[in-house]
Amino acid sequence: MLKGIPKILSPELLKTLCEMGHGDTLVIADGNFPAESVGKDAVVIRMDGHGVPEILEAVLKLLPLDTYVEKPVSLMEVVPGDTVETPIWNTYFDILRRYDTRGTQAVDYVERFDFYERAKHAYAIIATGEQALYANILLQKGVVTD
Repeated sequence: MLKGIPKILSPELLKTLCEMGHGDTLVIADGNFPAESVGKDAVVIRMDGHGVPEILEAVLKLLPLDTYVEKPVSLMEVVPGDTVETPIWNTYFDILRRYDTRGTQAVDYVERFDFYERAKHAYAIIATGEQALYANILLQKGVVTD
């Protein structure tokens, strides 16, 4: 056991976060995301019993967001014509504000298939059991300065 590490972060996920370098991306995917097919060239970590917000909170305690890009966080846009609400995004925004002074200004909204393309180039994908729709989030790793 280690002190100060959120218990939700498995040894495999901690190792993966350590291996990631500046500019590498991490997807925290909802339960409907095609993690295995999109993540053929990525490390896919299964965390089916957990939701995205609790994983996002734990990851951002350790992972710096990239300050060399304007928007190091990406969300999958709601498909035009889809009437789905995305209240989970407000939870993400609250979490982001705690770990990055840019808050919602650090967030980009990406068309569905563009999001999948970005995810194909991710270093890692965390596959969760999140049931909220449009709950996928992509994070670009920054540098540690202290």
